Amino acid sequence: MNRKTWLTALMIIMTVCLVLTGCGSKKESGAKGGTLEAIKARGKIIAGVKYDTKLFGLKDPATGKVEGFDIDIAKALAKKIFGDENKVELKEVTSKTRIPLLQNGDIDLIIATMTITEERKQQVDFSDIYFKAGQSLLVKKGSPIQGLQDLKKGIKVLTVKGSTSAKNIREKAPDATVLEFENYQDAFTALKAGQGEVLTTDNAILLGMQKQDSNYVLVGGNFTDEPYGIAVKKGDTEFVQTVNDLLKEMKSSGEYDKLYEHWMGVKPE
Repeated sequence: MNRKTWLTALMIIMTVCLVLTGCGSKKESGAKGGTLEAIKARGKIIAGVKYDTKLFGLKDPATGKVEGFDIDIAKALAKKIFGDENKVELKEVTSKTRIPLLQNGDIDLIIATMTITEERKQQVDFSDIYFKAGQSLLVKKGSPIQGLQDLKKGIKVLTVKGSTSAKNIREKAPDATVLEFENYQDAFTALKAGQGEVLTTDNAILLGMQKQDSNYVLVGGNFTDEPYGIAVKKGDTEFVQTVNDLLKEMKSSGEYDKLYEHWMGVKPE
């Protein structure tokens, strides 16, 4: 390679490096403060929500409408930003898919019964706690299983992939067999079909299942603390502040208490 060719190649390499560095900086800047601006430019929020979780986010197969506590929180955020609660697009997520969809930019935030954990804080940023739950057990009425102490060898426990529940139950009941499903409705269907003796996840989600079918009841009380947060892209402090401001406004105005009581049937503690 002669000197002229070598210099030309070097300049091309430097140009490519500058372009890549610039793109990286732009992406980082967007991650830190671009979500809110992007939402305003788009004219709507894209919220990742559950479609299979009664009380929080459940899709009616007949009407196609998705309803629940998390859905109403998403609508309230749209109203805060746009003055119109309908400027929100709901996109289905599961416990397994929600973080990848957020990181890929398919959704702006996650409002989907998501427990705040130290591990997840490495991947996303969370709002203040907007709901306090705890893991519990759901069994058929008359079941001999009444608590963790009954989850012995041979007992099949059903739960959902990507949830904290799966990890917790393996630690709390190491002798039981844990079967994981894609979503809560699949797990509940499996329980009713006799594929397992007990289903475990957050008590608030199990309460929704109990309301769907009164032949099933919660037992054993709560054995973990599951504080729910709204997740946004890592480093997007501006958007976190916007979400936290909304939650504070809802609680101070009484709107939060009304939504909570409407969906849960009791007043928040």
